[in-house]
Amino acid sequence: MRALKRTIATLMILLLSLPISYVANAASTNDTLNSAEKQLEQNQQTILQKEKEQQAVDEEVKEIQENVQAIEAEISKNEQSLSDVQTKITEIQQIIEEKKEQIVLLQDKVYAREGIMEQRLKALQHSDHTTIVIETLINSDSIGNFFERIGAVTTLLNADKKILDEQEADLKQIEEDKKEIDIQEQLLINQQVELESKKATLEENYAKRTEALVKMQEKYTKLASEISLAEQEKSKIQSQISSIQEQIKKEEAAAKARAAELAKAKKAKEEARAQQIAEPPVTKSQSKPKSSSTTKTKGSSNNNSAKESSNDSSKSGKELYVTATAYSHEDTKSDVTYLGYNIKENPNMKLIAVDPGVIPLGSKVWVEGYGVAIAGDTGGAIIGHKIDVLMPNKAKALQWGRKTVKIIILD
Repeated sequence: MRALKRTIATLMILLLSLPISYVANAASTNDTLNSAEKQLEQNQQTILQKEKEQQAVDEEVKEIQENVQAIEAEISKNEQSLSDVQTKITEIQQIIEEKKEQIVLLQDKVYAREGIMEQRLKALQHSDHTTIVIETLINSDSIGNFFERIGAVTTLLNADKKILDEQEADLKQIEEDKKEIDIQEQLLINQQVELESKKATLEENYAKRTEALVKMQEKYTKLASEISLAEQEKSKIQSQISSIQEQIKKEEAAAKARAAELAKAKKAKEEARAQQIAEPPVTKSQSKPKSSSTTKTKGSSNNNSAKESSNDSSKSGKELYVTATAYSHEDTKSDVTYLGYNIKENPNMKLIAVDPGVIPLGSKVWVEGYGVAIAGDTGGAIIGHKIDVLMPNKAKALQWGRKTVKIIILD
């Protein structure tokens, strides 16, 4: 009896220590979860801030692009003006060339007249106009010839005057044409210098705007990269939170199992106490009956043990109906399950993939048409009342197909 009491006390101490360990683990897990959630919130705030900055940069880039387009239009307009001025310069240059050719012709005429005038001057050196007129009139043969000679003399004198007048007019025209050419050339040069200066200013502004645009685009690209990294970090944190929540579910399931064991141990202790109270005190005169009574008690105890053994062998627990499919190590990328079982090295083991929220991981489960298996794996498609039973190979998995079966969660 003392040994029984000692065993029950030891068991109680062990069971009482388990909740304390669970509470410590649960507190640590919750702290980790809270830390991850805070980190996720900070990460989300960072993403929102970066997105706002990116939007502001995007608007600034658009504004710069509009300015660049306006400058490009102004440059194009200025280039057209330069082209028009260049065309006008070409036209004026052609006119100038024509003027120059006309000046050459006038100069030739002047030169020719200078020869005639030189000859006339040489003749006048020997006699003046009066002597020539008198000699011409005296040598006339008749009155008619006299008048003809007077007309001829008048014509010669008028011709000399005309030559002098044309010479003077041509020389004057030459000077005026030269002055006009100089004025037109200077005007066009001034216009061209002004337009070239304006073009240089526009190109400088265009270069500055383009440089600013490039910097803004680089900033935009950098922000996009930072947002992408933040999104990746967010996904990582979310995955970590999911893992922590899964761990919490496992710990809660383990706590429930421990609570059930504790209740069972408590009940056993109470039964032992009741049995101790029910036993009569032992005396020397009652030694033989005690032996007989002890024998009966032992027999009764053996019957109870046999009965308990019989109950343990039967299938009892939470019953569910689930949709069951099958898989093998040939269908998976990894040969190791969630709980660390290597299904490639142990293809014939009885193992099922479950949703831990419905069937606790690590529990023993009886599956209709399959047998008793370990809930040792999870899957992306295994959600809710679904399971995936492990088969030795892909052919066996295909042969299983999809079934609705009854299961019993044994522990």
